Amino acid sequence: MDDLIIINATIATPVGKEAKYGKEMKDIKIINKGAIIIKNGNIVDVGKTDYILDKYNTRSSNIIDAKSKCVIPGFVDSHTHFIFGGYREKEFMSRINGISYMEIMKNHGGIENTVSKTRESSFTELYKLGYQRLNNMLSFGITTVEGKSGYGLDFDTEIKQLKVMKELNENHPIDIVETYLGAHSIPKEYEGKDADYINYIIKYVIPYIAKYKLAEFCDVFCEKDVISINLSEKLLINARKNSLKLKIHADEITSSGGAELAGSLNAVSADHLLNASDDGIRSLSKNKVIATLLPLTAFCLNKPYANARKMIDEGCAVALASDFNPGSCFTNSIPLIIAISCIYMNMSVEEVLTALTLNGAAAVDREKLVGSIEKGKQGDLVILKYPNYNFLPYCTGINIVDTVIKKGAVVYKNK
Repeated sequence: MDDLIIINATIATPVGKEAKYGKEMKDIKIINKGAIIIKNGNIVDVGKTDYILDKYNTRSSNIIDAKSKCVIPGFVDSHTHFIFGGYREKEFMSRINGISYMEIMKNHGGIENTVSKTRESSFTELYKLGYQRLNNMLSFGITTVEGKSGYGLDFDTEIKQLKVMKELNENHPIDIVETYLGAHSIPKEYEGKDADYINYIIKYVIPYIAKYKLAEFCDVFCEKDVISINLSEKLLINARKNSLKLKIHADEITSSGGAELAGSLNAVSADHLLNASDDGIRSLSKNKVIATLLPLTAFCLNKPYANARKMIDEGCAVALASDFNPGSCFTNSIPLIIAISCIYMNMSVEEVLTALTLNGAAAVDREKLVGSIEKGKQGDLVILKYPNYNFLPYCTGINIVDTVIKKGAVVYKNK
């Protein structure tokens, strides 16, 4: 692999191999007239352009002159459901006309609708759709993404989703972190038998996934009228026994104790948190659980946003992610996440940048590998069209990605 040197850049990055908590989220390192050298896919040095050019032999290197444009770490989208069949545009219109998400679910819409379409989709069909969606993510500067199963709710389809992600991870530039979300809902085959379904997952599905290393994380939709707090706890404890790391869909619709459960189990992340209690927020902070907020979902559902300001002020490490899915949030627009977070969630642009990079990486246990521009990290970078990171919210809702670099190779160029 050829070396890559980026010169004359305005480098803006959080620094470190751990998540940033509370006030630390504002700490962004700026290097004007900066340079980055990448060898064998990894960053080997960062500094002023003159220093880098003097220190290293550049004759055998590819050189990109950033011409004072801003260079930031590649974005990490740490919560998505991007492998699915079918669409739910009619449900979207129903919600606009006043029908709630839970009402749609109770009438066999929602997740159940996508489950039937995903069960019908072949491996090849899901792979092609996934590849196209990853290409779109790449254009937004996403270089690492988490993908969840959860649209099969049976053995064969859940495994099919995870295997599709495994193969995409081998063939697409974006790194994919696989999460098993079999407890996304209770399937119609187990209607009224919630405990039986969770026991089935524990006995048959999780051991198989662990044996063949098909997922790194286990997640559960912990919510009233979906998966109870007690069953969520039982599932996650057994997942951990099978060496799966833990995530929780917590307190999205009601304050059901999901954040508290995430803290008590030392989960890697608790996600959504629109209705997290004060005790839950303190539990996340105390137990170093990443608070992953999904503003696009609240936007699409016309719900109040999670209280990012309170979480940060309480010392939480906040990450931001898209929740891209076919029902409640059929978008993965990084520019819209940034705009909402800065304008409506009272986050500074520095906090947003940290949340979408280093803290996003921590939410998928990749903070030692990606999420910042520094020695030893993977060469995952985004060159913006403008000279500093303040243009991210200033260009409201507009994609300002110029070039995406993955492991030291240019993988996307905005024409």
